[in-house]
Amino acid sequence: MSSSELLIDSAEIVAEPVEGSGEIAAMSPQQLFWRRFRRDRVAMTALAFIVALVLVALFAPLVVKIFGVSGPNVQDSTALDPNFGTATGPSSAHPLGVDDLGRDILARVVYGARVSLAVALIATTVAVVVGVIVGMVAGYFRGWVDTVLSRIMDIVLAFPILLLAIGLASACSLGRGCLGGLIKPGLSTLIVVIALASWPYIGRIIRGQVLSMREKEFVDASRALGASHRRVIFREILPNLVTPIIVYASLVLPTNILFEAALSFLGVGVQPPTASWGQMIAAASPIFDTAWWYMVFPGIALVLTVLAFNLVGDGLQDALNPRADR
Repeated sequence: MSSSELLIDSAEIVAEPVEGSGEIAAMSPQQLFWRRFRRDRVAMTALAFIVALVLVALFAPLVVKIFGVSGPNVQDSTALDPNFGTATGPSSAHPLGVDDLGRDILARVVYGARVSLAVALIATTVAVVVGVIVGMVAGYFRGWVDTVLSRIMDIVLAFPILLLAIGLASACSLGRGCLGGLIKPGLSTLIVVIALASWPYIGRIIRGQVLSMREKEFVDASRALGASHRRVIFREILPNLVTPIIVYASLVLPTNILFEAALSFLGVGVQPPTASWGQMIAAASPIFDTAWWYMVFPGIALVLTVLAFNLVGDGLQDALNPRADR
């Protein structure tokens, strides 16, 4: 008997009458999750926004072509103010205006979504993988292994994350990068920095879950049957950590989007001319009083994206809660 069968909570076994008959239909955990999640209209709306944003990011060239605007790095001097050569606001040719170099804001916001989502998704994936492995090992073996790994997590968490990221990103953005060229300047440096700052949060959460789970009967049964430590960790404990991993990953993701924007804003993230929401806001700061649209539109995109991911994360947390109201 597998661990998933031993861990089935009676609250998860739900039966409902089938319409038009007297039969009773049981619902699987996946069906229960989807039923609870789709009841949350706010989370569903946020999910629809995220899906639309991902499609826009994937098909950015097509979206830009549909709106009939120039590329994100095309400098159009004719779009600037003819008298002063300054940025101009929204118009029929440029729906969101242009910046002080004549680049279309709409195109840069669309392409900026690519950078924000790619960096956040990859960095979150790396952080989750590292955090889950370290947390499981620390929680399962306990003793000196737990002490060493926990102190490493504490050391990483003790550093001011933003200052650590600035220093590391600055160091790896020079010359050939860090670790003999393994971490090269650009997006790879940004991803490593964000993942390095994020994984201890996941690791501590998973460690706490494993400390409790290793005392369960199904773990004792696996050990009694002669299962190795690797099998117990990855075949018995890991499948039962899927729910907290999904929930906490969905909550870390918007934080990493903000982290990328903050580093780009400070000049150690995505470098010009690559479009990035944080870099656009930083470039708009000196001319905000005369070109408000240059900061407002990437700022709105950033706020809505982070808000949508947070709302979906809250919805997932409620839907995956076995004690939630059905």
